[in-house]
Order: sequence, then structure tokens, then C-alpha cells
Amino acid sequence: MSTVLAALAVGIPALALALSSTAVAAPGVPEPSHPGDDSAGSQILRHEGTSRTGVALPATWGTEGVDVSSHQRNVAWSAVRKSGVRYAYIKATESTSYRNAYFAQQYNGSYKAGIIRGAYHFATPNTSSGATQAKYFLAHGGGWSKDGKTLPGALDLEYNPYGATCYGLSHQSMVNWVRDFSRTYKAKTGRDVVLYTSTNWWKSCTGNNSGFARTNPLWVPHYGSSVGVLPAGWKLQTMWQYTSKGAAVGDHNRFNGNIDRLKALANG
Repeated sequence: MSTVLAALAVGIPALALALSSTAVAAPGVPEPSHPGDDSAGSQILRHEGTSRTGVALPATWGTEGVDVSSHQRNVAWSAVRKSGVRYAYIKATESTSYRNAYFAQQYNGSYKAGIIRGAYHFATPNTSSGATQAKYFLAHGGGWSKDGKTLPGALDLEYNPYGATCYGLSHQSMVNWVRDFSRTYKAKTGRDVVLYTSTNWWKSCTGNNSGFARTNPLWVPHYGSSVGVLPAGWKLQTMWQYTSKGAAVGDHNRFNGNIDRLKALANG
């Protein structure tokens, strides 16, 4: 009997470590009630401010992009491309209960217009696990293909539209949730998911964790003429959402490189 108990005792720490590696959603948390209002930067605007008149960056620096959601409805992508936009991120999903009704027009339309496109998922880390939401995202437009015109999927992490800023999760639980989503996405696509997050939110909700900087591209929102301080670990941003009031549809972003580097990111 003592041998069995000793064996069990040895196994307990390993079991506890395994259980702690995945953030589990709190039971009874309702699904999002207004997901159509939640988009990349919607809560950044509420909590960190906005660029009221928009920002015009030098055309010679980086590559121009936009991001859209159901709020923009059907987009005239040919006109968007003529304005100088070369890539777009489109909201596909939120939690495990919402799909953008305009996703097909936005995702396929941008592709047909010659715009490099990608999909993003609006995270609600308190409604289900990272793996569960990654699978839902992958099943509803969040995949990746090596065609030179599809960017890796993005995970939108920002202030909770429905309650506590960090969704009731501790720093470590949030890090575990993001890792769970990221690993699940990579296992299916072979690509590291792009992380969309502001420095302030990342500090508040992950304790400024630096563990994703070596693997996950950073898409950072900071409205103004400079990108500002980045989250821990990242020396450079891959993309910068610099205004919510651009000349063309949706929020405007700038990829940190020329079109060839953008294509390289798409190709993996």
C-alpha cells in the first residue's frame, strides 16, 4: 500500500502542472450579447482614447492596410485597393457563438481585388478555453493557406466589452489561455497566430509577459504619429493600427516593411 501511495504522491505535482497549463472558462459565463459591436480596437478607443482627426503617415514608410468587421458591411474592395491599401484583416468570429455575416464578401472580395487578406478572432477568454475558441475560429474562416495572399490568423486581445477588464483571469491564467489558443492554431496551420493587443492591456492582463515575443507577430494599436512603447519582449511591431479614422474603410494599419516582406509573412 505504501508503494502505491508513494507513486501517487510523485504523480500529483505533474498532474497539477498539467491542469494548470490550460485556462478554463468560469462556468455560467454568458456568450457575448453584442458581438457585432466588438472589433479590433473598439475597446481600445473606449479605454485609451482615439485620434479624432485621423493620422496620415508618410506613404514611403511601410505598407498600408485596413481591418474591417460587420460594421463596414459590404466593402468596395477595388476602390480600397486604388487608395493604396495592400492588406486587410477581417473579423471572422467571436467566442464560439458569433460569425461575421459579411465575412465571405469581405474576405473573398479583398482577395479578388488583389489585397492580401487575413482573418481575426475577437477573444473572450472567460467563455471557453483558448483551444475551443481556436478550433471555432479555424472552422469558420480563420485558416491559412500558402498562396502568397493569405496572412496567418490574428487573435484580438483587448478590454472586455462585457465586464472586468481582464475577463476575471489572473495574469498566469490569461497567459495560459493565450498559449492554449496559439498552440492549437499552430498545430492545425503550422503558423504562429498574430497577437493584436495594446501595451496597456497586455501589462494589465498578462503582467507584461514576454514569452510570446520570439514566436508571435505583434499587431499593436496606438493612435497617433508614433507606435509608442511595445509590450515586453517585442523589439519591433509587425503591424501598427495607427488610426480609427483612415481615408479608406475601417481602421488603418501600417505593416512594418515593404510589400515583399508582407508577402513573405503571407507565405510563411
